[in-house]
Amino acid sequence: MKVIAHIARILVGITFIFSGFVKGIDPWGSAYKFIDYFKVMGLETLEWSAFPLGMLLSFAEFLIGVTLLFAINVKLFSWGALIFMAFFTPLTLWIAVKNPVTDCGCFGDALVISNWETFYKNVVLIILAMIVFVWRKKLKPFSVKVCHSAGYLTIAAYILIVGYSSYHEPVIDFRPYKVGVNIPEAMAMPEDAPQDVYENIFYYKNKNTGEVEKFTEENYPWNDTLNWVFDSMEEPRLISKGYTPPIKNFVVETREGDNIYDFFLFDENYVFMLVAYDINKSSRKNQDKINNLANWASAEGYSFICLTSSLFDDCDRFAVETGAPYEFFHADEIDLKTMVRSNPGLLVLKNGTIVAKYSRNAIPTPEELTSGFLKK
Repeated sequence: MKVIAHIARILVGITFIFSGFVKGIDPWGSAYKFIDYFKVMGLETLEWSAFPLGMLLSFAEFLIGVTLLFAINVKLFSWGALIFMAFFTPLTLWIAVKNPVTDCGCFGDALVISNWETFYKNVVLIILAMIVFVWRKKLKPFSVKVCHSAGYLTIAAYILIVGYSSYHEPVIDFRPYKVGVNIPEAMAMPEDAPQDVYENIFYYKNKNTGEVEKFTEENYPWNDTLNWVFDSMEEPRLISKGYTPPIKNFVVETREGDNIYDFFLFDENYVFMLVAYDINKSSRKNQDKINNLANWASAEGYSFICLTSSLFDDCDRFAVETGAPYEFFHADEIDLKTMVRSNPGLLVLKNGTIVAKYSRNAIPTPEELTSGFLKK
């Protein structure tokens, strides 16, 4: 049984490490997920806490995972794992039943699983956490010196990586808009792609007896108008999910409401896309640097535009206040938050392929670009 307890400790540790790491390197992604939860729970006043809560949650998971994996003070951290799972298992059951969000975000963008799969995963984890908790006093490291050193170094490396990702972009990008992705290809739907399958339930009233009976698509009496009359139908229920393209909602919408994304996605020249999901919350710290880059790009014959979900009136006000020399276009807010975690951030495209991505803290100068991938 002790061997099983050690296996349970390792499995719980690895799972917690993976979950904490993929969320930790994408702290703003975790913050956006917290905001989604706050909205569906009617707790919008707590949105200010989304970022620190996301950081705290990912660090707690990673810390528990590392300590269990390397058997560092299992007596203490087995409590953490058990309490963690005791809280999140019923929460994920509620999410699976009510389906307030389509993705719980437990593994960030690295691994997206359904809400029910998340709950089943947590059921297994809480059982493993219970085993570790029961045997917590007997689970010792094979070498205190080696395990403690490895554990502390792992935690220190995690802190450095998360700090870098918070200031820049995630060091490992699991999102659909990572460097190297061709957006038109990621939007395409294969001809043989499986489609969503729904179950439809119909209710028909018998003209002779007055009773209302339930039917499916296989047996509903749509052609027997002498004996039956349609009464009502239930909301279609999804049975199996079909293929979903990695990128679904990419738009570049003009003030007139025209989607002209193909004008930029099929440009054989470089296209600079400044991404600011909310222009009113957009940092102005490096605005002069952005303006200088935009003017240089235009002089070189490159397109430089800004994608935002804000109203065009707000964009006009922003341009007057900051001297922004580029044109604004409207895009989906969720997509913009997925493209770049920074507000603003910068994408560089060529032939629809993302060749570079920058956070607001790393906006390049023209000299840096011409000495980099723009070098002729």
